[in-house]
Amino acid sequence: MPPKKRARGRPVKPTAEHGESCADDITEEAVNPKRKTSNAKGSVKNKADAPADKILHSFWLMKSEPESRFENGIDVKFGIEDLKALPNQTGCWDGVRNYQARNFMRDMKVGQQAFFYHSNCKEPGIAGLMKIVKEAYVDHTQFDKKDAHYDASSKQDNPKWSMVDVQFERMLRRFIPLSELKKMHLQHKAKGGALKDMALFTRARLSVQPLTREEFDFVLSLEDKEPL
Repeated sequence: MPPKKRARGRPVKPTAEHGESCADDITEEAVNPKRKTSNAKGSVKNKADAPADKILHSFWLMKSEPESRFENGIDVKFGIEDLKALPNQTGCWDGVRNYQARNFMRDMKVGQQAFFYHSNCKEPGIAGLMKIVKEAYVDHTQFDKKDAHYDASSKQDNPKWSMVDVQFERMLRRFIPLSELKKMHLQHKAKGGALKDMALFTRARLSVQPLTREEFDFVLSLEDKEPL
């Protein structure tokens, strides 16, 4: 039998709302729960849920794996070519299981742009651009016992995890590898520059990261320049 595929990249179904939704079997209580705060163990409040002074971001970097890797018999591969191949080139960005990354997704607005970053592969880096077409809603994979990202501690009436829908915009004119971005980051950190505080290096483990306009514009400008 062929390996099972994860839900990320599942074709979305048109709705009357802006964007589209991957999930059509979520209860109303799950979609609009009374927000509670918890950490990964569900025992104490998670400070990231309610920051005192919230910074609003408009640009993002989102990581996904373009090469096959199996979790519980499920292939979690999802690269930018997989997004391009979906109907309407649109899919749900599920499986995020980090509170800060989840909170960043909850901040996303329709029309905002994100870099599609290839991670955990032979050559990590930025492959292309996508846009947010549906704002955060309940990630149905947390309730699916057969999914690689099932979370037994998450409840239908108080779901922990969210996802957004994204749509492919275009490939970058050239792939921008992590190695080049790191060189730029180190230069800018030493002498000043747009990438001196880039989350890709200051919060490297996050799969969903915010970008300032300055960072976004600088990285995008690299596609028309010769590699370092």
